[in-house]
Amino acid sequence: MATLLLQLLGLGVALAAAALILVSIVAFITATKMPPCYQHEEEKFFLNAKGQKEALPSIWDSPTKQLSVVVPSYNEEKRLPVMMDEALNYLEKRQKHDCTFTYEVIVVDDGSEDQTSKVALKYCQKYGSDKVRVITLVQNRGKGGAVRMGVFSSRGEKILMADADGATKFPDVEKLEKGLSDLQPWPEQMAIACGSRAHLEKESIAQRSYFRTFLMYGFHFLVWFLCVRGIRDTQCGFKLLTREAAARTFSSLHIERWAFDVELLYIAQCLQIPIAEVAVNWTEIEGSKLVPFWSWLQMGKDLLFIRLRYLTGAWRLKQTWKAS
Repeated sequence: MATLLLQLLGLGVALAAAALILVSIVAFITATKMPPCYQHEEEKFFLNAKGQKEALPSIWDSPTKQLSVVVPSYNEEKRLPVMMDEALNYLEKRQKHDCTFTYEVIVVDDGSEDQTSKVALKYCQKYGSDKVRVITLVQNRGKGGAVRMGVFSSRGEKILMADADGATKFPDVEKLEKGLSDLQPWPEQMAIACGSRAHLEKESIAQRSYFRTFLMYGFHFLVWFLCVRGIRDTQCGFKLLTREAAARTFSSLHIERWAFDVELLYIAQCLQIPIAEVAVNWTEIEGSKLVPFWSWLQMGKDLLFIRLRYLTGAWRLKQTWKAS
């Protein structure tokens, strides 16, 4: 009996090892060697307040604003106005109190099928294209791809990622700025502050089904086990990066959909970029694009492939960068 159990155990270990090797081979073969940073010709321009085309700047240019706010948007014609009103009201008041403060808001329409771009362009016409710009992608890339396109076209010394649903109270950007400041001195001017909803976990568990709670804990475990440690909430869409940190991390980013935050932070930790996790005010807003089971399943696969592709060398980090 003992011999049979040992044989079964040995067979199980052998099958697990074979499965891991097979998955690693698949991850390596299917890996995109370089991040897909292509731009369609139409995506190299934005429309100014007069409806004229202007060339977009580059992350490699010297910054001309203190803060860039990148808002990825997919079919957000209904939710975007609430977020934009709150953000722009805050930014305008801040500028009135501090005349040296400068900002821009970049709305990236990720191939929407509704009127997202038209809604965003109304703010461009109201505030001017120096403050509000709209980038309309030819086809849907995913949230990570949309954020990267906005980051690469930004002019700010600091770059804020903010979701179009307005779930995080925009004035909490000041908390992220303090978190970023507390990390100084920044190595090579690089640092990241992540908004966090971890302090709201008990409340959210009480409102979720057992199945969704199980999925949440499973995802958190996979993030910790495979990719990122020391950050309790990797998925909050409210993150502030120095320009240098954004350039370094997004230049190596491969994942374009929901798990891109995890790869972003994985890259940051590999590059030893200091990261602060800061509690923010957050409210769940109806209209999420996430389909609980299938989205978590896709993200779980992405987490495994992130780890394996970097381990096998299919994906590599860009160790140096310079403005051109």
